[in-house]
Amino acid sequence: MHTLTEKDLRASFVNASQRERNSLTLPDDFGQLDWEELDFLGWRDAKYALQGYVVVPVDGAPVGILLRESEQRARTRPQCSWCEDVTLPNDVVFFSAKRAGRAGRNGDTVGTLVCARFECQRNVRKLPPLAYPGFDRDAARQRRIEALHDNVLNFARDIRDNA
Repeated sequence: MHTLTEKDLRASFVNASQRERNSLTLPDDFGQLDWEELDFLGWRDAKYALQGYVVVPVDGAPVGILLRESEQRARTRPQCSWCEDVTLPNDVVFFSAKRAGRAGRNGDTVGTLVCARFECQRNVRKLPPLAYPGFDRDAARQRRIEALHDNVLNFARDIRDNA
């Protein structure tokens, strides 16, 4: 991911009003982020408990998405739609996001199950357990990293392009 300034980050949000962009709380470690190591930037808002943000590089440009966590809890442990990890050490929650443009202003939303604190990047990089003798754990990890990239990219495009 390319380095973003605060101004670039705020301007990247495709489904947020100007007021929402101006009031969002930046990640605590914004000034120390290693942008080259990020597949996407995801964080929770310290002021609004049910609000989260994701910035994804799409076609060379950042696409910011404002997410709202559902207050309803799943009855069973859900699987993250992005990292697809079935052995997660963290919570997975349902987020909804307005689509960009007119569709979003008319109430059209998209929902997804995601790690509560956007730990997906860390989860997919863990070496998976040995499934059987001869299992290539490094190749499996690489496939998970690629799948995360595709899943997040498709979500961002869905929000941005179906306005």
